[in-house]
Amino acid sequence: MELIPAIDLYQGRCVRLLHGDFDKVTDYPDPPEQLLRAYRDAGAATLHVVDLDGAREGRPVNSAILETLAAQGGIEVQVGGGLRTAAAVAAILETGVARAVVGSTAINAPATVLEWSRRHGGQRLVLALDVRLDDAGVPRLASHGWQQQQEISLWELLDIYADSDIRHVLCTDIGRDGAMSGPNLALYAECRQRFPAFLFQASGGVRRLDDLHELEATGVAGAISGRALLEGDLRLEEARTFLPNA
Repeated sequence: MELIPAIDLYQGRCVRLLHGDFDKVTDYPDPPEQLLRAYRDAGAATLHVVDLDGAREGRPVNSAILETLAAQGGIEVQVGGGLRTAAAVAAILETGVARAVVGSTAINAPATVLEWSRRHGGQRLVLALDVRLDDAGVPRLASHGWQQQQEISLWELLDIYADSDIRHVLCTDIGRDGAMSGPNLALYAECRQRFPAFLFQASGGVRRLDDLHELEATGVAGAISGRALLEGDLRLEEARTFLPNA
């Protein structure tokens, strides 16, 4: 399993949101380019970057920063946030970004995303599927920067993509994101049990090294960590076994 550091961009700054709430923002002083270099030099092979302004507005906003990050080299960058049109996806991939992360359109217009995968190759896309558990424990999807709750379940949507060449799926339990409450191990174990062909990236709740070992046991391909790394609860030097280039 690979540890994937995460950077969230808001108005050009590195931040974290609690449960995706723009009224609950934590700022971090390090500029994004400096964080990328630190993660790359520690051995990370992939950096996950979210354009929060883009997610909110439905179009890429921090494009200049994203292009600078993609040009650094030595680490693959996957980018999400506001990639809801063919032009936006093509433009971000042309900057040298390894993978475009698509969320709302993946939920609301699967046929469109399947066409993008045929055009660019399924390996260049990541399905970003953010869920809230309903009263029965079923993971229901949220879209548009978590502002719109959907009736469709995670399982129903993954069925649609199961026969495509898209393999990367980033699944976030919104209730755990930024809360340092531990990852939803049962959710990811069920993801792997139901859809073993997908390469799942687990997001939300990672606090410390033990969480990485527990996520690895579920069979996910990657674990995304933002706040725990930024605040030092999870240290890169202790997580070397999860950093492919260390």
